[in-house]
Amino acid sequence: MAKKKAIKRAAKTKKGQVKEGKRRTALDAAARVLAESGRAMSCGALIAAMAAKGYWTSPAGKTPSATLYAAMAREIKVKGAEARFRKSERGKFAGR
Repeated sequence: MAKKKAIKRAAKTKKGQVKEGKRRTALDAAARVLAESGRAMSCGALIAAMAAKGYWTSPAGKTPSATLYAAMAREIKVKGAEARFRKSERGKFAGR
Protein backbone atom coordinates (compact mmCIF):
# COMPACT_ATOMS: atom_id res chain seq x y z
CA MET A 1 0.00 0.00 0.00
CA ALA A 2 1.42 3.35 -0.99
CA LYS A 3 1.36 6.15 1.55
CA LYS A 4 -0.20 9.40 0.51
CA LYS A 5 1.63 12.59 1.30
CA ALA A 6 -0.32 15.14 3.26
CA ILE A 7 -0.77 18.36 1.37
CA LYS A 8 -1.20 21.51 3.41
CA ARG A 9 -3.61 23.95 1.91
CA ALA A 10 -4.38 27.45 3.07
CA ALA A 11 -7.93 28.01 4.28
CA LYS A 12 -9.82 30.16 1.82
CA THR A 13 -12.86 32.37 2.14
CA LYS A 14 -15.77 32.33 -0.29
CA LYS A 15 -14.04 34.88 -2.51
CA GLY A 16 -10.86 32.77 -2.66
CA GLN A 17 -8.79 34.95 -0.36
CA VAL A 18 -6.60 33.38 2.31
CA LYS A 19 -7.90 33.84 5.87
CA GLU A 20 -5.81 35.90 8.24
CA GLY A 21 -4.80 34.60 11.65
CA LYS A 22 -5.46 31.38 13.48
CA ARG A 23 -8.80 30.00 14.64
CA ARG A 24 -9.32 30.60 18.35
CA THR A 25 -9.68 27.47 20.44
CA ALA A 26 -11.61 26.99 23.67
CA LEU A 27 -8.30 26.89 25.58
CA ASP A 28 -7.18 30.22 24.08
CA ALA A 29 -10.52 31.80 24.96
CA ALA A 30 -10.44 30.36 28.50
CA ALA A 31 -6.92 31.74 29.06
CA ARG A 32 -8.10 35.16 27.89
CA VAL A 33 -11.18 35.15 30.14
CA LEU A 34 -9.14 34.06 33.18
CA ALA A 35 -6.54 36.76 32.51
CA GLU A 36 -9.24 39.43 32.21
CA SER A 37 -11.19 38.33 35.29
CA GLY A 38 -8.20 37.71 37.56
CA ARG A 39 -10.06 35.10 39.61
CA ALA A 40 -10.58 31.35 39.61
CA MET A 41 -13.60 30.07 37.69
CA SER A 42 -15.34 26.77 37.07
CA CYS A 43 -15.50 25.41 33.54
CA GLY A 44 -19.24 26.06 33.33
CA ALA A 45 -18.69 29.71 34.24
CA LEU A 46 -15.83 29.93 31.75
CA ILE A 47 -18.01 28.56 28.92
CA ALA A 48 -20.73 31.10 29.74
CA ALA A 49 -18.24 33.99 29.92
CA MET A 50 -16.55 32.98 26.65
CA ALA A 51 -19.92 32.88 24.87
CA ALA A 52 -21.07 36.19 26.40
CA LYS A 53 -17.89 37.97 25.30
CA GLY A 54 -17.94 36.35 21.87
CA TYR A 55 -14.54 34.68 22.21
CA TRP A 56 -15.72 31.12 21.58
CA THR A 57 -18.96 29.19 21.33
CA SER A 58 -19.46 25.45 21.31
CA PRO A 59 -19.99 23.97 17.84
CA ALA A 60 -23.14 22.09 18.97
CA GLY A 61 -21.35 19.99 21.60
CA LYS A 62 -23.44 18.50 24.40
CA THR A 63 -20.88 18.90 27.22
CA PRO A 64 -18.49 21.76 26.38
CA SER A 65 -17.61 22.32 30.04
CA ALA A 66 -16.46 18.70 30.44
CA THR A 67 -14.39 18.97 27.26
CA LEU A 68 -12.81 22.22 28.47
CA TYR A 69 -12.07 20.67 31.88
CA ALA A 70 -10.31 17.71 30.26
CA ALA A 71 -8.30 19.93 27.91
CA MET A 72 -7.19 22.25 30.74
CA ALA A 73 -6.21 19.30 32.95
CA ARG A 74 -4.28 17.77 30.05
CA GLU A 75 -2.39 21.03 29.42
CA ILE A 76 -1.44 21.26 33.10
CA LYS A 77 -0.21 17.66 33.08
CA VAL A 78 1.76 17.93 29.83
CA LYS A 79 3.26 21.44 30.16
CA GLY A 80 3.64 21.53 33.93
CA ALA A 81 4.92 24.92 35.09
CA GLU A 82 4.63 26.36 31.57
CA ALA A 83 0.85 25.73 31.38
CA ARG A 84 -1.43 28.75 31.03
CA PHE A 85 -3.66 27.45 33.83
CA ARG A 86 -3.37 26.22 37.37
CA LYS A 87 -5.91 24.35 39.45
CA SER A 88 -6.82 26.59 42.37
CA GLU A 89 -9.39 24.42 44.11
CA ARG A 90 -11.71 21.54 43.31
CA GLY A 91 -13.41 22.22 39.99
CA LYS A 92 -11.87 25.66 39.52
CA PHE A 93 -9.00 26.93 37.40
CA ALA A 94 -7.05 30.17 37.51
CA GLY A 95 -4.66 31.79 35.07
CA ARG A 96 -0.94 32.01 35.65
